[in-house]
Amino acid sequence: MEFKDYYKILGVDRNASVDDIKKAYRKLARKYHPDVSKEPDAAKRMAEINEANTVLSDPEKRAAYDALGSQYAHAGGGDFRPPPNWDAGFEFTGGPGGGEDFSDFFEQLFGRAARARASGGQAHASRGQPRPIRGEDHHAKIELDLMDAITGAERTLTLRAPKLDPQGHVVTEAHTLSVKIPKGVVEGQQIRLAGRGGPGYNGGPNGDLFLEVHFRPHPRWRVQGRDLYATLPLTPWEAALGAEIEVPTPTGRVQVKVPAGWKKGRKLRLKGHGIPARTPNDTPGDLYYELELTLPPADTPKAREIYETMARELPYNPRAGL
Repeated sequence: MEFKDYYKILGVDRNASVDDIKKAYRKLARKYHPDVSKEPDAAKRMAEINEANTVLSDPEKRAAYDALGSQYAHAGGGDFRPPPNWDAGFEFTGGPGGGEDFSDFFEQLFGRAARARASGGQAHASRGQPRPIRGEDHHAKIELDLMDAITGAERTLTLRAPKLDPQGHVVTEAHTLSVKIPKGVVEGQQIRLAGRGGPGYNGGPNGDLFLEVHFRPHPRWRVQGRDLYATLPLTPWEAALGAEIEVPTPTGRVQVKVPAGWKKGRKLRLKGHGIPARTPNDTPGDLYYELELTLPPADTPKAREIYETMARELPYNPRAGL
């Protein structure tokens, strides 16, 4: 996927003000609008100009786009992929996107956020007394440690919300909030903070803040839904003869029985040792240990003697079927 340098498309500096972007867009639109332009690539150029303007004229999108770093502007035609959870901590407002046919690059960066945003209330003037209007919902992606979902936790999070300074430049303003992380939350679920979104109009209630949960990588456990996966190394004798061994789980160590006769791809299932249920309708996750055969090194005379004895006395040829 090609990186889109929206500043280059509009021909403005990365520090351009909102007025600078507006003027550049109007100038290019007069030149490339398909209804009036005689340029052979007018439709394509106008689509790029509209997309660039959609991002750079929106303080929230522009601040998140700038967070990727200016180094990507020189990525050329390379295979660009945004880093995982690159937009974590940005607070987005407003309703869904307008359905324009934007590039894959735009969809990767803003498609999820645009689709996820609830349609916020807009204050419309009416004849007579203005009616109360509910405030807009806000959305943000947050990163948590896996153990926060296992045990529940209370965390202080910092979110960044963009705004315009007096000169019309986009700056981000950080604010912190205390959030109770419910036990059993999983990747992609949302935590709703009632009344923590945009302010209401004409006495209407505030909107809500929705926090979309994502997990930081864990050094041991891999997460799939509510299930956890890890690798369990075995010695050759444990794999061949079976064994009872102690293994860690997220909430403590337990004894497990390894069946005799190791087979590639075999797993041990520890029922209920994954991410717990969040509601009575949920099923707790399981912990799966993927068995991995390991070989002790032949780095001592005794170890070499044992291997030599096995080579002489065990009638085993792993290549017999080749």
